[in-house]
Amino acid sequence: MEILFGILIPFLGTTLGSACVFFMKKSLGVSVQRALAGFAAGVMVAASIWSLLIPAIEQAKNMGKLSFLPAFIGFWFGVLFLLMLDRLIPHLHIGSDQAEGPKSKLGRTTMMVLAVTLHNIPEGMAVGVMYAGFLAGNTQITATSALALSIGIAIQNFPEGAIISMPLRAEGESKGRAFLGGVLSGIVEPIGAVLTLLAAQLVIPALPYLLSFAAGAMLYVVVEELIPEMSQGKHSNIGTVFFAVGFSVMMMLDVSLG
Repeated sequence: MEILFGILIPFLGTTLGSACVFFMKKSLGVSVQRALAGFAAGVMVAASIWSLLIPAIEQAKNMGKLSFLPAFIGFWFGVLFLLMLDRLIPHLHIGSDQAEGPKSKLGRTTMMVLAVTLHNIPEGMAVGVMYAGFLAGNTQITATSALALSIGIAIQNFPEGAIISMPLRAEGESKGRAFLGGVLSGIVEPIGAVLTLLAAQLVIPALPYLLSFAAGAMLYVVVEELIPEMSQGKHSNIGTVFFAVGFSVMMMLDVSLG
């Protein structure tokens, strides 16, 4: 039950954020979206370092000076995996009208949901691989450190849910459909977490590779989607400040709970 709860926490964050559409009348302003994107980027960068890459390197310390190798290999596989998905799945950049992926007749609403879904895949994988490490009895991964990652991702998923549901409502969708769009964008997280958890349980020696794979995938999302969103237009320092806030929050969570 503890693991099930931990896996569902990030999805709960997305759901609560999507529910903002029932209480807020206006769409999110540009500055607010920029701040939320910066906050999410900061959380994901800190989580990639403290929760994923550092434990991956520590688990391979028996390799001596080559202990970085599993993290290096897994990191690049994560980056290339998200690069492949980025090319195969038609989607819109978050907060933008620029479409990417193969030519598609999908509507703007569907493509926006696909964009956030693509964004959420590595987050679900990260939670799954952390709990897999805990179940395997890995000394570098505790129940509290896995919970810290889940809480950190849930915190940044809350504004992410609002980022998807509020614009959908502003485009004329009903509140129910806008809320559903936000919820559906986050459902991939618990699914990805469970699948990664099962895969890691079958291949425990691959845990350092899986941890760094999730880190590479998350950092790809940060650089490809969130940094451009937080930096566009005037007063981009708003996004930078909230990046620092998100980074600090996740760092404190991981160190204090880990």
